[in-house]
Amino acid sequence: MTLRIGHGVDAHRLTAGRPLLLGCVQLDHDRGLAGHSDGDVVVHALCDALLGAAGQGDMGRHFPSSEERWRDTPGAEFLAAVARILSAQGVSILSAHVVVIAEEPRLAAHLAAMSEACAAALAVDRDLLQVTATSSDGLGFTGRAEGIAASAVVLVERAS
Repeated sequence: MTLRIGHGVDAHRLTAGRPLLLGCVQLDHDRGLAGHSDGDVVVHALCDALLGAAGQGDMGRHFPSSEERWRDTPGAEFLAAVARILSAQGVSILSAHVVVIAEEPRLAAHLAAMSEACAAALAVDRDLLQVTATSSDGLGFTGRAEGIAASAVVLVERAS
């Protein structure tokens, strides 16, 4: 058995005319995240962390934004695809934690749903995955409500 840690970070700007999707959950907000796919920074950071821990690169390697087929792809599809990649490599998720950094909208009421939706998309026990949130107290692009960022850390086990 080999334990490996992965870390992923993602950020997108908020823009009018798009739905706001975070952690595979659509939130009621006047702006959504810009991106080639759904812009879900929670999912993108988590996918990068998982792929990195498994030694499989990052989302850009598997789902390049230069390919039209990934346009508007929902985060749950990316997570399911990453779960298949990990399974093929004999990698199991032991723990995952994602921190969302946003000034708005307030996320506390949505965190459990995000955790559940991401765990379901990865087909892992809900107790293995936690989504939490913080603000940057007015500092930087997140503090000015220009965008949202996320950071994910994971622990995986590779069968020997």
